[in-house]
Amino acid sequence: MTDASRTCLIIQPIHQAGLDLLTRGGLTLRHLDQVDPGAIARQAGDCIAVVTRSAGFPAAAIEAAPALQVIGSHGVGVDAVDVPLATARGIAVVNAPHSNVRAVAEHAIGMIFALAKSLAAADRATRAGDFGFKYRTRLVELDGLTLGIVGFGSIGRQTAVLAKALGLKVIAHSLESAPDIYAETGVEPVADLRDLLSRSDIVSLHLPLTASTKELIGAQEFAAMRPGSFLVNTGRGGVVDERALINALDSGPIAGAGLDVFASENMPPDHPLLHHPRLLLTPHIAGSTEASLARTAEDVARGVLAVLAGERPRFLVNPAVWPQRRGASA
Repeated sequence: MTDASRTCLIIQPIHQAGLDLLTRGGLTLRHLDQVDPGAIARQAGDCIAVVTRSAGFPAAAIEAAPALQVIGSHGVGVDAVDVPLATARGIAVVNAPHSNVRAVAEHAIGMIFALAKSLAAADRATRAGDFGFKYRTRLVELDGLTLGIVGFGSIGRQTAVLAKALGLKVIAHSLESAPDIYAETGVEPVADLRDLLSRSDIVSLHLPLTASTKELIGAQEFAAMRPGSFLVNTGRGGVVDERALINALDSGPIAGAGLDVFASENMPPDHPLLHHPRLLLTPHIAGSTEASLARTAEDVARGVLAVLAGERPRFLVNPAVWPQRRGASA
C-alpha cells in the first residue's frame, strides 16, 4: 500500500487548483472511482487525509481509517460527515464555508427570476409552438414584493443584498444571527417562522440540515404561506418535507418552487419531484461556478494541509478535537 503519511483520498472530483495545492504540500492523491460507503471505507484505510463533497464520510469509513488525521469537506455543509465520531477518534474536520457564498446567492436569485417569469415552462411552450402560452400564464414582477429569507448566515445575507438591489423588500428569520447583522444589511428580523411565511411572496431557504431543521418546512408551514407565493431551496434538501411540498403545489397556496437540493440525490426516475410541472429543478449546482469551485477546492486544501502541518486551520468544524487530535505533538 501507499505510505499513509503521504496519501489523501479524493472521494469526489474537486477543482484542479485544490489538487495542485495538495500535491505541492507533499501529498499523494488517490481518486475514488466508485462512490459508495463500502468503497470509501476500503480506500481510506491507509490514508492520512480525505477530501469529500456530497458523499460525505460515514462512520464505517472513519472506523476503517486508523491513520486518518483530517477530513476536508468541500463547501459549508458537513451533515454527511460523522463529525461526532470523527471528534471522538481525534480526527479534525475542516470545511470551506465562505467560498461559494456569491455563487449560491446568485443561483437563488436566478431561481426567483425563473419562477416569477415561468422561464422553464415558457421555453417548453415555445419549442412546442405554443405561442398562446402568454395569454394563460401568470407572470410576476419582482419590484415591491417581499422576500422572506430563512437562515441568515453569509449566503442568506448575500442573497438579501442582491434581492434589495432588485427592489424586493427583505425580511429574515434566524435563531443564530446577532441583531447588528440585520441592522447592517437593512433587513427586518422576524422571530416567528410562520409569521415570516405569511408575509412573504417568495421564501428562500439557506439552512444547514440538523436535528432541529429536518423537515422544518412541512404541511403547516406551507399552509401559512401566501396564495401564489414561491419557495426556493438552495440550502439542504432535508429541510423541506417533500411530500408536503407536492401536496402544497397540488392543492395548497404556493404557485411554484425551485429546488437545487433534495432529501436524496439518488431519486428514482418515477419520483414525483421529477415530474411536477410547477417545480424548477437543478442538480445541486448552486455553488458550482468555475470561480466558486476553485475557491472552495483551494480553501479546503489549505485546511487539510494546515492540520497536517500542526497548524490550527482557519475553518475547523470541530474545535474540541484540537488538543487531542491524531498526529499532535506530545
